[in-house]
Formats: sequence, C-alpha cells, structure tokens
Amino acid sequence: MTPIDVLLAGLQALQEYLSAHVLTCLVPAFFIAGAMSALLPKEKITKYLGSKVPKYKAYPLSVVAGLLLAVCSCTILPLFAGIKKKGAGIGPAIAFLYTAPATNILAIVYTGSVLGWELAAARIILSVTFAILIGIIISSFFKEKDEDDESSVTEFIKEQEKFDDIDITSSKNNILKKLKKHYLLIFFATLFSILIFGASKIGNELKIIGLAVLIALLLVELRFYFKKDEIKCWLSETWMFFKKIFPLLLVGIFVAGILTALIPENFLANYVGTNTVPANLAAVLFGVFMYFPTLVEVPMAKMFLSLGMAMGPLLAYLLADPVISLPSILVVRKIMGTKRTLAYAILITIFCTVSGLIYGFFVGVF
Repeated sequence: MTPIDVLLAGLQALQEYLSAHVLTCLVPAFFIAGAMSALLPKEKITKYLGSKVPKYKAYPLSVVAGLLLAVCSCTILPLFAGIKKKGAGIGPAIAFLYTAPATNILAIVYTGSVLGWELAAARIILSVTFAILIGIIISSFFKEKDEDDESSVTEFIKEQEKFDDIDITSSKNNILKKLKKHYLLIFFATLFSILIFGASKIGNELKIIGLAVLIALLLVELRFYFKKDEIKCWLSETWMFFKKIFPLLLVGIFVAGILTALIPENFLANYVGTNTVPANLAAVLFGVFMYFPTLVEVPMAKMFLSLGMAMGPLLAYLLADPVISLPSILVVRKIMGTKRTLAYAILITIFCTVSGLIYGFFVGVF
C-alpha cells in the first residue's frame, strides 16, 4: 500500500463521518452541552454531594450532575478537584468523576449514531452503575473526616431560604421569573427534540420540515425568554466545546481511517476477536494506556469492530477509555491519594472486563 493510498483512507473516513453525523447529530449535541454548561446551576447541584448527605440523595445527584454538565475528559479533572475541595464526599465525587466523561450527552449520542443505540444504552447503563458502585466501595473502605460537609449543605439550604424570602417589588417580575424557569425546561425539551429528530432514520424531506419547525420554535423561545447575555454565554460555551473537541475528533477519525488501512485484516480478530477474559482485559488495558481525546474512542471503536474485535471487548474498551488513562491517574492521585487512586483504577479494570464478558455472552446468545 502506497502512502497516497494510506492518506486517501484517512480522507475517506473523514468524508464518511462528516456526511453522516455532523449536521444532524453532533452539532445539536454541542448546543445542548453548551446550554447545560451555561444555563444550569452547577454550583448549587454540587453543594448536595457532601459525605454527610444520605447515599440515596448524594449518588443520584452526582450522576445527574455528571450527565447534565456534559463535560469532556479534559475538563472533568479540575471540576472533580473543585467539588472535592468544596466539600463533596469522596464517593459522590468519584461517581461524578466517572459519569461525566463516560455518559455525557455528546458521548452517548455519538456512540448511538455510529455504533448503534443498543451499544449506547449498554454503555450508559453500565457506566452509571459502575460510577455508583465504585464510589460506594471506595468511600466504604477509605473513611474520611469531612467536617465541612454538613456546614456546606446547611449553608446552601439557608441560601435557598434567603433567596425564597426576597421581597420581589413587582409581582410582574415574580411571574416572569417563574415563566422563565418554566420555559427553561421547554427550551431544553426543544433542543433534545432537535437532536432526536435529527438522529432519527426518517426520510430527508420530513426530517428537514421537522427540524425547520423546531428551530423556528427555538428562535421564538430565545427571543422572548432569554436575555442577550444569556444567549451570548450559551453560544460561547457551545463554541468552547466545539473548538476543544471537534478538531481532535477530526484528527482521531483521520488516524482511525489510516490505521484501518495499515493494520492487517486478521490482527485484531486473533487477539480480541473472541469473548474471553484475556480479550476483554486486553481491550480495557489498551483503553488505559492508549488514551484518545474525548469522543475519538467512538471512531476508534468502529475501526476495531471492522477489523474483527468482538462485541464484548468493544464495550469493555468503550467503558474504560474515556474515564481512565495514565495522565488522569497522575492527576487524580494528587487529589485523593495513592491508595484510593489505585483502588479506583483496579475497580474500573475489573468492572469493565466483567461487563464485556457479560455483554458479549448475551449478544452471542440473542
């Protein structure tokens, strides 16, 4: 194979990706991620993650915070450090650390559109389950003294009561404020509708009409229920996600296309083409040591699948790659110590390997 053939393989992978996924799938997801980052009260959510907060409250909230923040893997580490410093318990903080890069809106939508929604559903269900279980296990084995947790939650409750007691001088302003909260939900519903409609398999004509109606509705909502600085902040956050992720994504897709052309056809099939413990473990360790930027694991997984990787190891790789890598291990170690970090890495390796085995078994049976 000549160098020109290799380059053409990379360009073909880019062309296929851009024509199939960007406009109707990934672009709406970027706008949703930007809206979540700009408009949702992140600071208030994280206040409820202290170690004194009951598990049935703290862990679901930490998972929801990770899902809604839609942060990329390069952003999650400083956020993890921030919520831990503000008083979050180690368990909920770990659940947040795992959930955000593994199950954010961009990752799940992209996985579903490229690899299938069955695999995307397995990814999100298992990731959320792992996040909670790993957080509970580590918090149980490594007790912590966090005297600030209770005070931080109490302080937040007082702030909420104080906010509720503010005398709104104008009843009109009060009504508008309530309407704004109501229309914030409608706004996100409209954004998700655009995403779902764009990713659907309906005919192009019907899709164009539906998207045009939804986009017109979105513009009306922006005109009547959002201030200019809020819209500007939303667009700024969207652009931030786009410029950090999309160029790396294109590079990753191009490299995946090249590797598809270079790797021998039966190479992966020989090592990870069966649903065995060594195959699943090898896929997990590959994800750990060969870390790729956010979302690039998806085109890489598509390449692995085309080269013969079995479905079990494929899922094991997707579960491990976004959440753990050698650089992230070094950063996390500074935040929560060597023993907790080691336990975190071992648990992820075990859970992802076992889940790949189970998923591969059921896919093979059904």
